[in-house]
Amino acid sequence: VLSAAKDAGIPVGFYGSKPEVLEALVEKMQEQFPGLQVVYTCSPPFTPQSQGEGERVSSEINLAKPRILFIALGCPKQERWMAQHRGEVPAVMLGVGAAFDIHAGTLRQAPGWMQKMGLEWFFRLLMEPKRLWKRYLLSNSRFILFVMKSHISRI
Repeated sequence: VLSAAKDAGIPVGFYGSKPEVLEALVEKMQEQFPGLQVVYTCSPPFTPQSQGEGERVSSEINLAKPRILFIALGCPKQERWMAQHRGEVPAVMLGVGAAFDIHAGTLRQAPGWMQKMGLEWFFRLLMEPKRLWKRYLLSNSRFILFVMKSHISRI
């Protein structure tokens, strides 16, 4: 996506992660994609966002005018943020999870064979069990139930 954005002259923004990760990410992406227009970056605090803060961030994003906004707040916070700001932020918003950390070089990515088998989530669980076990247990279980319900209703 960044390569295509660079080639088309589409300005991008990055919202999320820690300040040092965001700084390393932007540096590496501009090295990898010379000419990439990064017009907005923000590392919000790891606390719930107040109404006023959300409006301020939307205004900052709108002033910077990214047409693609990459959001790395973690799941499900980034999905909620995108839904809450839909219509306020005139950019394509992409929730990218841990991608900022991976591309900045601060978090290891799963080996290729695990990626090909759809097991990146399992690799991440092994790397950060205390932080991720509850999320994966609850979210993945709910997802599986919804998929099963959907398939059963078609029968």
